[in-house]
Amino acid sequence: MSRTLEESPNAHINKTLLDKYMSLPMPEGKIQATYIWIDGTGENLRCKDRTLEFIPEKPSDLPIWNYDGSSCYQAEGHNSDVYLHPVAIFKDPMRPGNNILVMCETYRFDGTPTQSNKRRTCREVCDKVADQQPWFGIEQEYTLLDIDGRPLGWPKNGFPGPQGPYYCGVGANKVYARDIVDAHYRACLYAGIKICGTNAEVMPAQWEYQVGPCEGISIGDELWVSRFLLHRIAEEFGIVATLDPKPMVGDWNGAGAHTNVSTKTMREEGGIVEIESAIAKLSKCHERHIRAYDPREGKDNERRLTGKHETSSIYDFNAGVANRGASVRIPRGVADEGKGYFEDRRPSSNCDPYSVVEAILRTICLDE
Repeated sequence: MSRTLEESPNAHINKTLLDKYMSLPMPEGKIQATYIWIDGTGENLRCKDRTLEFIPEKPSDLPIWNYDGSSCYQAEGHNSDVYLHPVAIFKDPMRPGNNILVMCETYRFDGTPTQSNKRRTCREVCDKVADQQPWFGIEQEYTLLDIDGRPLGWPKNGFPGPQGPYYCGVGANKVYARDIVDAHYRACLYAGIKICGTNAEVMPAQWEYQVGPCEGISIGDELWVSRFLLHRIAEEFGIVATLDPKPMVGDWNGAGAHTNVSTKTMREEGGIVEIESAIAKLSKCHERHIRAYDPREGKDNERRLTGKHETSSIYDFNAGVANRGASVRIPRGVADEGKGYFEDRRPSSNCDPYSVVEAILRTICLDE
């Protein structure tokens, strides 16, 4: 018999018992640092903690660390050490005070980046185009599941009513686990992540939050750590947060990571000309972008980009004003003002934002 949400070990733990330990004073000059990295799947996160005897001011102050790459799909057992290079620091909302979260790049024993380290080349591209001041905002959609893998709040032996009343819904029969959403929102704000909004999505148990605008490589750092916080907070509630782009087959919306993009010239008067030029460039590189927009080089997006449920077809490129069935959308307000940004609606919810940013900048800024 399958386990129910009530049987989830994390849901059973009395979290208030932790308070007396978390309220213990920290020894003078010591903090806890959680190192976070992307494992060999290219979509799952790992973490481990260490004690530091100083408060770092920047990532380069932090020690390089290592982990067992053979247990993370990144190395063989006979040569398993993979190295963690700190690249971004955030405040830790689970352990307030001077404690920190540390986003890391991963490197093999010989100093080369692991296959899942997409940040390295993304950073190189961002540096090349820094004078164009590229801004990104990513709309991260996700779905909450119970311990069985069933969308939270869905009947065990059936389905909820059809889509319609759930998007931005209010009420116990329309939205589920707003507690997690609110906790995550506050945690991201405390951490220093530029989370700028959240809402219930079209499918029941599906939610979205937005991060940005961030310049260059920082959007990838902030989105990955926001995902870490989402999984970590859901863990405490005994609930699973999945980034699968099509968690339920059938007449249900999938989940994406719509990516809003602008450069300095797009934000200036007459910027619509630059926006249209960028879209024209993207139209010529559709297949390359599809391969970069999910961790399985398009296989995940095949399930989502069907031309239905507010998506374009994975096989064709199209663009339009206010068209949520397009590959790339120009918001109505942008078209009216003649400047601003465009939205690439193709990236999947489980995409690597570093890969997405690199692909977009190579196409629209470097003309590759």
